[in-house]
Amino acid sequence: MNFDNLLLERDGAVAIITINRPAVLNALNTPTTDELRRAVLQLKHDAAVRAVIVTGAGEKSFVAGADINELAALKPAEGKEHAQRGQHVLDLIENMGKPVIAAVNGFALGGGCELAMACTLRMAADTARFGQPEINLGIIPGYAGTQRLSRLVGKGVALDLLLTGRQIKADEALQIGLVNRVVPAAELMTEAKKLAAELASKAPVALQFIIEAVNRGLEISFDKGQFLEATLFGLVASTADMREGTRAFLEKRKTQFTGE
Repeated sequence: MNFDNLLLERDGAVAIITINRPAVLNALNTPTTDELRRAVLQLKHDAAVRAVIVTGAGEKSFVAGADINELAALKPAEGKEHAQRGQHVLDLIENMGKPVIAAVNGFALGGGCELAMACTLRMAADTARFGQPEINLGIIPGYAGTQRLSRLVGKGVALDLLLTGRQIKADEALQIGLVNRVVPAAELMTEAKKLAAELASKAPVALQFIIEAVNRGLEISFDKGQFLEATLFGLVASTADMREGTRAFLEKRKTQFTGE
């Protein structure tokens, strides 16, 4: 599959998607989000891929936001459709069924912050910057930023960031729970690949069910979340990987998970 705005590469069981528009700080426009959708669907159905990294080209920016020229031309009805298309793509990432790591190498603003939040885990370079500055353009986040940010960092902190539009550094993003890890910029991709390889070595079905249980559990009552967890536990207990994992533990050897 060929792309104009993305780079897609493989490193064993790990796939790396790079938003490749460095001249505009990797801003998301409609062709780019459409290519991202196609790439995610391709990787979702590729059993050989067990973990994915998303990053931005160059050293300045992960994704600096949406394409402002494109936004400025939107009419009201078009704006809603534009937001829903972007939401759909980020939903695909969040519910891919495989761990997706955002390797945030610079500015993650607006749609870039929203893209990072849709990923399973976020690893940031110490030079990264995060924010939802839409308020400064007289608009609001459109790719579920109001929803994911509040779920990640809490209502009060989310409103602070959304209403002021201020940017925060990587250390503050770590402190409030927006990112999982901060590493030196020069080590970002090495550490992201190391984490992705570790996740790729785990049982794929168990990984998928953990992500599903957490994502869906946040949206339902606690008792229904427990029921979902028990149901998924029952399903995963019937897998060959469960038998391999328990045998390997008892035999004190390394596991060899197959995804079955």
